[in-house]
Amino acid sequence: MTQIDYYFSTQSPFTYLAGTRLEEIAARAGAGISYKPVDILALFTRTGGQSPKDRHPSRQEYRLQELRRQAAKLAMPITLRPAYFPVNTAPSSYAIIAAQAQGGGDLGALVHGFTRAVWAEDRDIADDAVIRDVLSHAGFDPKLADSGLLLGAETYMRNLEEAVARGVFGAPFYICDDGEKFWGQDRLEDLDLHLQGRL
Repeated sequence: MTQIDYYFSTQSPFTYLAGTRLEEIAARAGAGISYKPVDILALFTRTGGQSPKDRHPSRQEYRLQELRRQAAKLAMPITLRPAYFPVNTAPSSYAIIAAQAQGGGDLGALVHGFTRAVWAEDRDIADDAVIRDVLSHAGFDPKLADSGLLLGAETYMRNLEEAVARGVFGAPFYICDDGEKFWGQDRLEDLDLHLQGRL
């Protein structure tokens, strides 16, 4: 079975715009997905990037235009200046790591639930009540928000080191087990074609 390593951030607007298309593509191809949340701001620093707030004003302006256009193209609601951004992504990432270890729910829905909370619902994904609610809506035990902190912290740090070592520099980022890499929600079509053997 083909495996896709999926590096993402729960506060990334482009991860939000990816929706659950990766899961649909993987299902059609019979591929597995390994979910690897990362600290995106640390990843930027480690790979020569900058936090959005530190970028040149022209880059900041273009980013907002691109988010607005991509959201419109995908018919997805978006708040360009969310109430809780930037946000501490460790708690939501730990919840995803714990959910992946436990199984039983919909991981794609969980990731999308956290990103949607930031970019469409103005909710604080560092808040325990929000984390429990998103877990529950994705079919997971909401008590996962209170457990697996050690596993979560260790895995979250390991994901960052692994991402840097494998050439990941943004989110969402997809790496197939044949080494092919795809950066950005706007490259999901290319990933789909690759899995079909057409690219």
